[in-house]
Amino acid sequence: MNLLEDFSIGLFAMQAIILVILILLLGKFAWKPILGSLDDREQGIANALAAAENAKLEMAKLEASNKAAAQDARMQRDVMLKEAREIKDKMIADAAAQAQEKADIIIANAQEAIEAEKKAALADIKRQVAILSVDIAEKITQKELSEKDAQNALIEKLLAGANI
Repeated sequence: MNLLEDFSIGLFAMQAIILVILILLLGKFAWKPILGSLDDREQGIANALAAAENAKLEMAKLEASNKAAAQDARMQRDVMLKEAREIKDKMIADAAAQAQEKADIIIANAQEAIEAEKKAALADIKRQVAILSVDIAEKITQKELSEKDAQNALIEKLLAGANI
């Protein structure tokens, strides 16, 4: 109750005027910069969130691009491996064909050599038969025989001795 007795309308009006002036001064010089700073900070946070969202989208695009590049690299690797296998198979087939050709040539040469040896052996046998025939004819003509049986016996004896 003591407060009501000490109350002075002049003092109250003066304090009210000072309060209003203080609020106006604070509003003009302090609140506007503080509110501007708060608005700037809020805008900065919104920009940072938007940048983070953009970065997230870019990361997703980059990740998709990396996956596509990895898949493309795998496909290229598979193609290269397939080509390498085809080249290897072709080289093996070519080597087998060359080996077969060489084997065929060797076999043909061996057959020609065998045929030549066979002809040479036949010629040698013919030569020996001719020599033997001449020897037999010579021996028959050297010996004078009057009987036909004796001539046949001599021919058979000579043929048995020749071992044909």
